[in-house]
Amino acid sequence: MPGSRRMILKHVMSNIWSRMHRTKQMPSDIMETPLNRCLNTFDITLLGIGHMVGAGIYVLTGTVARDIAGPGIIFSFLLAGSACILSALCYAEFGTRIPKAGSAYIYTYISIGEFCAFVIGWNILLEHMIGAASVARAWSGYVDSLFDGVISNTTVAITGELHEALFGRYPDILACLVCLTYASLLGIGVKGSAIVNSILTTVNLCVMGIVICVGFYYANLDNWTNIRGGFLPYKIEGVIAGAATCFYAFVGFDSIATSGEEAKNPSFSIPIATVVSMGIVTLGYILVASALTLLVPYYDINPEAALPEAFAHVGMHWVKYVVSLGALCGMTTTLFGSLFSLPRCIYSMAQDGLLFGFLGNVNDKTQVPLANLVISGILTSLIALLFDLEKLVEFMSIGTLLAYTIVSASVIILRYRPNYDANRKIISSPTSECSVSTSELTSPSSEIVNLAGTLRIQYSWLAPVFGRLQAGSAVYSSVFIFTIFSAALCIMLQVSNRELEDGMWWSMVLAGFFIFVMAACLLVIIAHHQNNSVNLRFKVPMVPFLPALSILCNIEFMVHLNILTWLRFFIWMVLGMLIYFLYGIHHSKMEDFNSSYSVLMTSSEAVKEKWGSTTRTNIKQTLFKRKASGDRRAIIDGEDSD
Repeated sequence: MPGSRRMILKHVMSNIWSRMHRTKQMPSDIMETPLNRCLNTFDITLLGIGHMVGAGIYVLTGTVARDIAGPGIIFSFLLAGSACILSALCYAEFGTRIPKAGSAYIYTYISIGEFCAFVIGWNILLEHMIGAASVARAWSGYVDSLFDGVISNTTVAITGELHEALFGRYPDILACLVCLTYASLLGIGVKGSAIVNSILTTVNLCVMGIVICVGFYYANLDNWTNIRGGFLPYKIEGVIAGAATCFYAFVGFDSIATSGEEAKNPSFSIPIATVVSMGIVTLGYILVASALTLLVPYYDINPEAALPEAFAHVGMHWVKYVVSLGALCGMTTTLFGSLFSLPRCIYSMAQDGLLFGFLGNVNDKTQVPLANLVISGILTSLIALLFDLEKLVEFMSIGTLLAYTIVSASVIILRYRPNYDANRKIISSPTSECSVSTSELTSPSSEIVNLAGTLRIQYSWLAPVFGRLQAGSAVYSSVFIFTIFSAALCIMLQVSNRELEDGMWWSMVLAGFFIFVMAACLLVIIAHHQNNSVNLRFKVPMVPFLPALSILCNIEFMVHLNILTWLRFFIWMVLGMLIYFLYGIHHSKMEDFNSSYSVLMTSSEAVKEKWGSTTRTNIKQTLFKRKASGDRRAIIDGEDSD
């Protein structure tokens, strides 16, 4: 009996493991969608710019410049922008491959597996909820400052203060109402929302132009050179810590990928919109930060109203009202971006069965997932009502950085995995048992597909180690090991920074070992053939080096986050695991595919007996040819219908 129980437990655990790692197959009609494909390249570009240029430039800049990086904030924005551009390029390639809502979630589902996809999707929901709520609180705070604190003082007088550490000083009713109002506006349809977003984003960019021009006109170079601490008062550590915080200012670019299912021509629009929007936003942030720190010494910056107070310092009081207009427009578009992306991510996960089915419904009239929009508006309004802005920003960063890391890793994995046929249909490896297609077995391009993920001739000396592995599996393992050792290196740089500076031998040896393993992983990856069977309009250049650098940068930013932020993230993940293992894993649309596969394979012995010496591989290939053609009964009965 104990042996039987162990066998049953082993079977159950094996089944759960295989279900957690099943990958999604995209339909051949990938452009078909119940959503409205009406967005052009201009709309999507302004959607990305509007989502990024908001609270980050009007609220975050002052805090980072005064307390973290000083004038070195321009390098913080440059580092954060460069790291985000690496991730954005990976998103752009996936957006070209897979024009579906869901962003990093759907990309991970296809390249790595269901469990990792759910983890990423769950964190994307957190990112957009907290992103919308934090911007709503910043919007409310800016309006309150225009009225000299009347709104906050009145609210505190009526409701009293909240004394919990995670909560804000008072319940922000205005921020709550802002979330509900903008969620209602998004319900009119995606094209109408895009027009409103484009107008507000244009106004915001004009205001940024005024701030930059006036700021440089009144610039004082002494504020960079002859102040306490000089240009880098917080040294390089402050620049890096500032970059980890400034990263928040760029997180909106994934809304571009989320719009893939509503883009007219996603294979063209998404990469163009990604590159253009990231370039404009990075340059804009650097120039605004430069103007701010040249106007006033960094230690005199008012973090609550950095730009208005800076211009008041040089007698330009009228700019205060221009900046306030731009701030409100910018925060509105950022809020629009988060509330635009959130219901579409929920919709994508519900369509796959990982979230509750009713969340996958789309309104016939507006072609918008209205139920998701209502739920999104209510949840973000409650978060904005109660929680503190600074805690929200930190909490959001973990999920965002994790998603960017997984997407960068997924680009490498898919580049070296033979999983595309001549029709661009995403399938499993040609040696896989679960997805052998007739076209792949017979098409002239199948030899090219089979070559992907195999060793190059010049690296044949690695054949004794990797030559017998399934195509692509060596690259998959190398990416995983590279990510683990990147995390170890970043943690060591954070924890043992002083020992490294002092040249302690053990720290140098350990860091050298980590770097050696990471370099070896990259060598193993480049020793294999890439998958060149798919002609994409955009591909990330210098693979695997740029995605690997993106992984390293994202992890470096993650280790700089507060330990309490990690604890809150763990609680959020526990809630997500309950939903996945109690609901998602059993209702996944991939469950139906696996069930039909099991029914087909139960008859393999009968088929083998009929065909005698036929190899097991040929049996499986024939079974799936029959399955693809719908001749399921003939297979089960062991009848040869050819």
